[in-house]
Amino acid sequence: MGLLDNLKAQADVGLAKAAEAGRAGQAKLDALQARRAADGLLRSLGADTYAEHRAHPDRPLSEAATALVEALEAWEAEHGSLDL
Repeated sequence: MGLLDNLKAQADVGLAKAAEAGRAGQAKLDALQARRAADGLLRSLGADTYAEHRAHPDRPLSEAATALVEALEAWEAEHGSLDL
């Protein structure tokens, strides 16, 4: 019985390590997905701002650009400042 108890203990340790590695991997994946979301918002903001500026250089930002700025500010509040 001593050998089986030892093997079970080792298996439990291995399972705990695997679960921790899974949690760490999920955290990295979540951070990557959040960063990609911010990158998409930045690209949309840039494209909208550029189009507005080309069409009407004297006009203030559009409602869509204002909404994107607000979305980016919300992202920064949740994830920290953007590295621009």
